Formats: sequence, structure tokens, C-alpha cells
Amino acid sequence: MQSGRENIALIGFMGSGKSSIGRMLARKLGWDFADTDHLIVQRDGREISEIFATNGEAFFREQEHAAIESLRDSGRHIIATGGGIVTQPENVTLLREMSFVVWLTATEEVIFERVSRNTNRPLLQTPNPRETIAALHALRLPLYESAAHFAIDTSTRSHAEIADEIIAAAQRHYGVADM
Repeated sequence: MQSGRENIALIGFMGSGKSSIGRMLARKLGWDFADTDHLIVQRDGREISEIFATNGEAFFREQEHAAIESLRDSGRHIIATGGGIVTQPENVTLLREMSFVVWLTATEEVIFERVSRNTNRPLLQTPNPRETIAALHALRLPLYESAAHFAIDTSTRSHAEIADEIIAAAQRHYGVADM
């Protein structure tokens, strides 16, 4: 890429593939990979579930913003974000300023299938996780849509196909022939 200051940020609901597709994008482009949840765990020294349980979601969202802010001056990064990053307008503004923002979508059924095996999802520690997914998904859809420069469905396609399409879209976005 031309300036070396470009980034690709991946947003989307939990289970949409942000981390796994993000790692593949980073490998394909030779860029650095940053996962905001991992940055928070590194900085805080506790797992996300423990942060939620001890300090609550508002505190976690502050840590999430600090994680993005720490990447503000970075370039050539693939940034995988937490599913709720779009609930804070300042995060959306910052991500759009510093990145090509890609919304990874998936059907609710696929999301449930992907996340139901993981017991470390603090927002799904409810009596009816499927109902929680449906409610959160409905609330966040317009936020993802307004935050994204580009959207792609991850429900049935391979990570490689998705990564290639994101790279092509980023090239168009940044006006470059090669990344």
C-alpha cells in the first residue's frame, strides 16, 4: 500500500469470524494482527469474563476504547474488534478515521452454532443464550451497518474467499492496485 498507514478493522457480532478471518488477512497481507480483546487481557491481566463479572460492561467498554486508541498511530494492521465495539459512538468514529471498516455478518443460526460451544462469552451467561443472541443482534445490526465501509457474509464461505474479497474491497477503498 502507498502510505503504510492503512488498516483494516473487522466489526461484527460474536461468532462472525473476526479473529480467525483477521489472522488470515494478516498472513495474506504480511500485516500485523491486533485483537482488541487480547489487548485488553494483556493490559488488565484478567480474562474478559472476569473483567465483566468484577467491573461490569461499562468498564470493559472503556478498556476497549483504550485498546483501539493504542493502535491509532499504527499502520498495516488488521484489527479484530469485540462484538459490542459499535455500541460506543467514539469507537466507531475512531475506527472509521484509522481503518477500512469491514462488517462480517452471519445468520443468527450460524452465530449460535459457532458461539454455543464457548462458555467464555460473558453476554451469553443467561438462561436463554439463543434469545440473548437474537435481542443483541437486532439491537446492533443498525450500528454495524452505519459503521461499516463494506460488509460480507461469513455464513457459508471459506475464510480464504472472504479474505480475498476483503482485500479487493480495501484496494478499491484506498485506491491502490496492490496491497
